[in-house]
Amino acid sequence: MNNNFVIAVYVENKFGVLTRVTSMFTRRGFNIDALTVGETECPEYSRITISLSGDGYAREQLINQLRKLYNVKKVEVLDSDSIKRELMLIKVKNSSETRPDIMSAVEVYRAKVIDYTTDSLCIEITGDPTKIDAFVRLMQPYGIIEMCRTGVVALERGNSTLLDK
Repeated sequence: MNNNFVIAVYVENKFGVLTRVTSMFTRRGFNIDALTVGETECPEYSRITISLSGDGYAREQLINQLRKLYNVKKVEVLDSDSIKRELMLIKVKNSSETRPDIMSAVEVYRAKVIDYTTDSLCIEITGDPTKIDAFVRLMQPYGIIEMCRTGVVALERGNSTLLDK
């Protein structure tokens, strides 16, 4: 049975590290659903957040392979209790007939219109990936012109950190 899971990888912030990590996925034949990378509170390190699908065996195999990579300091699967967020920019068709419904959805989903023309609305929305997916489904009948998603970023709840585990 395939499940979605999120892996946090704490790595040295050096040239070529991301290539080594993603190449490992390619060699093993795994598809990454989303990948985000950013500097951490310590500039010498970056945090790679990888969202993918697979069974328990695949997950454990990936974790073991990631831990063997040079420059990788810590690897953890984030549990369902972790805080997961995503950002999306979506551009939809704007017309006098559909505008009130789109604006209502923007309000309900706590999104924000960041660009407005007579032909289109560009909307920013953040939240759990399931919220983003639901908003996309809601906007489809109005005509999605373009969209861009950041991928998942995630942190453990409470005082716990990736390096504590």
